[in-house]
Amino acid sequence: MSPTPIRLAVALDGAGWHPSAWREPSARPTELFTPRYWADLVRTAERGLLDLVTIEDAIGIQSHRAAVPDRRTDEVRGRLDALLIASFVAPLTRRIGLVPTVTTTHTEPFTVSSALATLDHTSLGRAGWQVRVSTTATDAALLGRREVAPFRPADLANGLPPGVLELFAEAADVIEAVRRLWDSWEDDAEIRDVATRRFIDRDKVHRVDVTSPTFSVRGPAITPRPPQGQPVVSALAHRREPYELAARGADLVFVTPTPARGAADVLADVRDAEGDVGRAGEPLRVLADVVVLLDSPTETGAARLRRLDDRTGEPFTSDTTVFTGPAAELADLVAAWHELGYAGVRLRPAALPDDLDRIVDDLVPELQRRGLFRTSYEAPTLRGLLGLPTEVPSRYAAAAAGGAR
Repeated sequence: MSPTPIRLAVALDGAGWHPSAWREPSARPTELFTPRYWADLVRTAERGLLDLVTIEDAIGIQSHRAAVPDRRTDEVRGRLDALLIASFVAPLTRRIGLVPTVTTTHTEPFTVSSALATLDHTSLGRAGWQVRVSTTATDAALLGRREVAPFRPADLANGLPPGVLELFAEAADVIEAVRRLWDSWEDDAEIRDVATRRFIDRDKVHRVDVTSPTFSVRGPAITPRPPQGQPVVSALAHRREPYELAARGADLVFVTPTPARGAADVLADVRDAEGDVGRAGEPLRVLADVVVLLDSPTETGAARLRRLDDRTGEPFTSDTTVFTGPAAELADLVAAWHELGYAGVRLRPAALPDDLDRIVDDLVPELQRRGLFRTSYEAPTLRGLLGLPTEVPSRYAAAAAGGAR
């Protein structure tokens, strides 16, 4: 196998990323809000030896066009909580990484920290977090705790509005607070010695004292340190500001190359952002997002896309590359991006379960034949699968040791 194997992720969202996917013959629209449906999808991905699945989520209900509420009834609306889905499937799987989406804008850092640390414990070290910033006034009104200034999507062409920039700055603070809370218990803080009646070493449980313009967190965490020390933090990024957010606080970033902005240019943008924020240590693992409609024995991906578009009444558009064709051609694209310096790809199945099945049964074997993808899981944790350091000491343990000297 290649010394730097390709990392493969799958992004799961409802019945698939095409708005008409729920009407496909193999779709399971009556089961979208059942645990069995999600368990089946994640176990299929694990059968294909994929590094991780991400599970989409948001504060507000879905709409046909991002950030533009609508009253359509011909598309999937509603979803289960991504973090709870991941928690449910954790004991039903063994090796695949589980990366739910959790928003920073309307969720307390302490709650995020505890929930994701718990997921890491229940999955035995396979948890991750896809950070999401909620930028709409509609989402803010659902919770009623703060106001977010409205803006039009067209306004983004001239840069992010000041209010949105503040939300991204807040997200960076949230990531830092969550990471500090994960470090607030040292690895050996739990003693559990019945004979001496000592369950915990209080000297190894630390305050974090994080403050920002919108919150403060004293700590320590309520949940002992996660098995990975630091679960994997990821973010989806389309432009400069989210690239910098990922460069400051994430381990993994999902990006969206398009014909207008090619894969090489996007990767260069990410590396520039790392330099501009002074990122030290491990570089970001960069995965390129691709919506996939793969050929099947009975229908080409292109023909299926046309059929799905006819149902919707308009051509499908995406924020990233849309691929239709055979698995061998998708393998060519993935390999070419890997040569550019991408760690791999995150595949968005246009229709579930069809495209996920084709990824596992056609694409994975093709990459394995080329020596570009694993034939068995080689690490028990998500950090290990992604080639990230698996020994991550608590920053507070290091500080305490330095003070002792």
